[in-house]
Amino acid sequence: MLNLTDLTQNKILFFDGAMGTMLQQRGLTPGELPELLNLTHPDLITQIHQDYVHAGADIITTNTFQANELKLARYIDSGSAVEDIIRAAIRCARAAGPSYVAMDIGPLGQLLEPIGTVSFEQAYTLFRRQMLAGAAAGADLILIETFSDLYEAKAAILAAKENTDLPVICSMTYQENGRTFVGCDALTAVLTLQDLGVDALGVNCSVGPDSLKDIVATLLAYSRVPIIVQANAGMPVIRDGRTIYELSPAAYATPITEMVHQGVRIVGGCCGTSPATIAKLRENLADLCPAPLRPQPISACTSGSHTVILDDATTEIGERLNPTGKPKMQQALRAGDTAYLINEALTQIQAGAQILDVNVGLPELDEPAVLAQTVRAIQAVTNQPLQIDSADPVAIAAAARIYNGKPIINSVNGKQDSMTQIFPLAKKYGALVICLTLDENGIPPTAQGRLEIARRLRDTAQTYGIPPENLLIDCLVLTASAQQAQVRETLKAVRLIKSELHLKTVLGVSNVSFGLPNRDVINATFLAAALGAGLDAAILNPMAPRYREILDAYRVLNNEDKNAEHFINQSTQTPPHTQTPPHSQAPPHSQTPP
Repeated sequence: MLNLTDLTQNKILFFDGAMGTMLQQRGLTPGELPELLNLTHPDLITQIHQDYVHAGADIITTNTFQANELKLARYIDSGSAVEDIIRAAIRCARAAGPSYVAMDIGPLGQLLEPIGTVSFEQAYTLFRRQMLAGAAAGADLILIETFSDLYEAKAAILAAKENTDLPVICSMTYQENGRTFVGCDALTAVLTLQDLGVDALGVNCSVGPDSLKDIVATLLAYSRVPIIVQANAGMPVIRDGRTIYELSPAAYATPITEMVHQGVRIVGGCCGTSPATIAKLRENLADLCPAPLRPQPISACTSGSHTVILDDATTEIGERLNPTGKPKMQQALRAGDTAYLINEALTQIQAGAQILDVNVGLPELDEPAVLAQTVRAIQAVTNQPLQIDSADPVAIAAAARIYNGKPIINSVNGKQDSMTQIFPLAKKYGALVICLTLDENGIPPTAQGRLEIARRLRDTAQTYGIPPENLLIDCLVLTASAQQAQVRETLKAVRLIKSELHLKTVLGVSNVSFGLPNRDVINATFLAAALGAGLDAAILNPMAPRYREILDAYRVLNNEDKNAEHFINQSTQTPPHTQTPPHSQAPPHSQTPP
């Protein structure tokens, strides 16, 4: 099978340029569907492909950008139209004699829920039909391109990976503000797409190449897979009723060449580019070897448009979406009262939670269905990332599948059956995973024992292809009322895991005070001690005033609240627990790094 990483180790890989531009030059009128020409004028399509091959393209993209059931329904009623067009398109591309043929998959043309009306499952089914047809017709790889919705891209990626063994490239299209049409930024895209297992990722269409430099820099900074750039030949202008792209091949090739010097390994063109553009790229890059990839490891989770980075920061994970000990939430879950759950989610975010833990575990419920439904409902009203919390691997899989972004899975432990069940899910759906330091022998009484389980969890995760930055180690908080000596061992374990394994840590803080009076005092004191030990993320009630005080003060001491601006503001204007902290909307460490 084609391996894009190996193929680009010592050479730049060249895609072709625009198909639509070339067809318009040959008389295609607005409103005509280019994909039908695969059937009616195959020689024309093959000739355009040949022009790109002669210009130096290694990979020819099939004329199938709109070859999906939704778009073809307006033109052809035949049930076999999708397969017929894809087969014909691959025949045309193959006849041009390229090294490789990439089946082109564009967006469906209708928005997914909650913005639009197409469900995630419907999108998956539509893409699955295309993937099966392309693989059967002999495509060498799949190019998922010009996507603005990360959720739709996920549906296409899963359809490709679950139904073919072909390499997958996915590229998004960005506006001048650095975000896609539905609001996804480059950092969120690269972190989500690479952990969904694409073989290469990047940017196409969008604006001209000069305007993509910051986006490409972000992709290069964090991607572990090759980056592809296929920009438009500048911004389009309308002249005499025709769409014109004014950037010349030389003007296009210059910034693309700079990007290749920085690490881009796959290049081509999008709207407005031509065989002359590809020929100029080939000329400019003829003797250039690929620059080495040096991705920065980063621990982060995402929604479809927002990233929360756990590095060098204190992260709050809201614990309130859990029915344990909460009669009102239990009643809401039994009644299917989604409004109650949404209100609880939004209240936690307003109080400062950057990530929300979502647990719906009641024995009488269909947990896989309810957890997926709850995740779907909450991600429809907030862009904060979610933590999928269940002891049932089937429920975790159901929720992770329809989640938009890169979630956290809570949890796996050191038992062999747990690792065998959960790590494949974390790998498939590109999730971070909370690792509990317990195994078949229970929770070790010593910090050293928990360290060894954490080490085993890390090593096993790597065998599944899960990098260390996607692990959050939970050293397990036991109750001070019943296991008092264990509290110090938990804090020691946090220090050991930070110093010896260099992994991120997480704790459920409120467990420490069960059975004691004045729980808020115990909880807050333990939180302060844990932060001092190096805790990265705390699962807690963000509405608790004492937690708020500790977190706000610690962020000053840890150089997160720059110039103590928020601390001073909330101290002089309103009580600490009633002021919405600045990071509840856009925490400093959740922004795209420079």
